[in-house]
Amino acid sequence: MKADIGLIGLAVMGQNLALNIARKGYSVAVYNRTAERTKKFVEERVKSEKVLPAYSIKELVNSLSRPRKIILMVKAGQAVDDMISELLPYLEKGDLLIDGGNSHFADTDRRLSELAKEGILYLGMGVSGGEYGALHGPSLMPGGTREAYSLVEKILVEIAAKTEDGPCCTYVGDGSAGHFVKMVHNGIEYSIMQAIAEVYDIMRKVMKLSSEKIGEIFERWNREELASFLMEISYKIMSWKDEETGKPLVELILDKAEQKGTGKWSTQVALDLGVPAFSFGASVFARAVSYYKEERQKMAELYKPNMKTAENIAVEDLKKTLSLAYFLSYSQGVWLIHEASKSFKYNVDSLEVLRIWKGGCIIRSKMLDFLRQLLKNSQENITFLNDERARNFVEERLPHAIKVTNLARSSMIPTPSLNACLDYLFSLMTENLPANLIQAQRDFFGAHTFQRIDKPGTFHVEWQPLE
Repeated sequence: MKADIGLIGLAVMGQNLALNIARKGYSVAVYNRTAERTKKFVEERVKSEKVLPAYSIKELVNSLSRPRKIILMVKAGQAVDDMISELLPYLEKGDLLIDGGNSHFADTDRRLSELAKEGILYLGMGVSGGEYGALHGPSLMPGGTREAYSLVEKILVEIAAKTEDGPCCTYVGDGSAGHFVKMVHNGIEYSIMQAIAEVYDIMRKVMKLSSEKIGEIFERWNREELASFLMEISYKIMSWKDEETGKPLVELILDKAEQKGTGKWSTQVALDLGVPAFSFGASVFARAVSYYKEERQKMAELYKPNMKTAENIAVEDLKKTLSLAYFLSYSQGVWLIHEASKSFKYNVDSLEVLRIWKGGCIIRSKMLDFLRQLLKNSQENITFLNDERARNFVEERLPHAIKVTNLARSSMIPTPSLNACLDYLFSLMTENLPANLIQAQRDFFGAHTFQRIDKPGTFHVEWQPLE
């Protein structure tokens, strides 16, 4: 029997995606560099599903129906290039490779170009939803050529998460659009995760709430406007007890947050394209500083931060603040995708991106319906802010956010994501920024010139005698 599709890489994500495909009625050939992992997967997890184990690249390729379709679920970077090199001698023109990892979009563009010369089709596909989503329905963001997408569209649509607006899979766009959109998805994810953590920090340090109480509040919020996957897992985390000590497990976890690079990449490309993704960068740096645990312990002892007891702060203030942070995190991300789509000729439909983020993915939330309504009103409203309903939304929450961040400042509690979201908003709503002074400074020391508000042209002044 020839398999419908192949999958390489049987870590948990790869295993779950293979089972998802097989449970939709397709036959899947699977391969892993470590033969023992393939054998163990088939023996322990495969039941009645049509999963065919292969123990060599040649065996895998020969077991597939033509044109061959192979999903790579291997670590991003050199491992993808190495696997492609191993596969190429056995592939034919018209075969398709799909990279389902978190590859950097520039690598995807390079691979697309190199494989096109060999007549091999290629898709860079963002996959979001973690281990559970891979098995039960992820959000899929494939990008490349429509010809390549058409070969696997039916399979991808069937295995994707489903919402009332349809399957959470769409052809995202040309070139590396799929991996770019997934990268920005992760930038938004970093921003929202950091914002939730900052609200948690205020709750425990200023409001003196227990982990259990915070979990109860988060659970209530998850039934209201903050309904989202990240809020759902946060309330479940807060209530999880450590088996050994009986204490909330979250209180025993070392405060050193790691990262795999996608948040950093989204910040870097925002800088390259000149898009003000304030909270993306702030959230990456927040993770970076968390890693300096010993240094922070020394500084805390030296400076002894003064944690004030909350006087006028209310749970509602924190909810409204976090709601605004969600909104502004999405705003920065969709703006970045829009600018990249123009610069890289991706032809991304931002409305479709918001639709497929509604289910399966890590940043799925109730708020996406509101954002889609705003964007439907005007396709150019890529920040979502140029709308009467958006103004009402922001103005209702802004006083709460200012109150909360002011309290955090006076209590010496860092809130980089919350503050960055506000600075992003304030910068956009400020008619006259102090950049005029910066441009004068640049002209003073570097003769970089400037423009004037009272007449056209480019100007330079000799601010001091040169002789």
